[in-house]
Amino acid sequence: MATTPRRRIPEAAISRLPVYLRILSELEAEEVARVSSDELAELAGVNAAKVRKDLSYLGSFGTRGVGYEVKFLTYQIQRELGLNQTWNVVIVGAGNLGQALANYGGIIQRGFTVAAVVDNDHSKVGTEVGGVRVRHVEELAQLAQSKDINIGIIATPAQHAQAAADVLVKAGIGSILNFAPTVLSVPRSVHVRKVDMALELQILSYYEQVRRQARGDNPSEQPASA
Repeated sequence: MATTPRRRIPEAAISRLPVYLRILSELEAEEVARVSSDELAELAGVNAAKVRKDLSYLGSFGTRGVGYEVKFLTYQIQRELGLNQTWNVVIVGAGNLGQALANYGGIIQRGFTVAAVVDNDHSKVGTEVGGVRVRHVEELAQLAQSKDINIGIIATPAQHAQAAADVLVKAGIGSILNFAPTVLSVPRSVHVRKVDMALELQILSYYEQVRRQARGDNPSEQPASA
């Protein structure tokens, strides 16, 4: 019997689902039973029509005039995002950032397990990071297979990020989270998400400037470094 094809959700909507999930988790912790699309929209910083459209991709779970049941909607978003199972992650790079990520408890709380940490620095290989022994990057393919690793995190300096991506792709890992400030070249079948802290700080600097202007401050301008 033919199976019904999975409905494709736009990437913009997918990026908002974790935001809704975080809000719903906070509401559930406060023992809130139901939430309206207007309330969820206000908390998420989007309009209610967008919330309803995003959630409609998951199915018809809301009731007009009543809203959404928090626990059930939480379950449906977790199911859609694949968070009803555990995903094994490998961190490439055992430097300061890699160590911080490996020790970050929020990864486990959200359904991800740091199954391996790899590095090409022999002084780091064999040490323990976040309860995981650091292995040499040359072992990545074998680790990916034996530990059923699905997602790779690049925590290397920018100049080594592409090499790290190449190793991940060669190992058959199709989803990569890149913390290095550089653009990666990967096959179309590989999905990459980038965490650019410098970009986020530049955005925050805009809002800080607006806030200062609203207070009437007039800080002296200094040219930015190239």
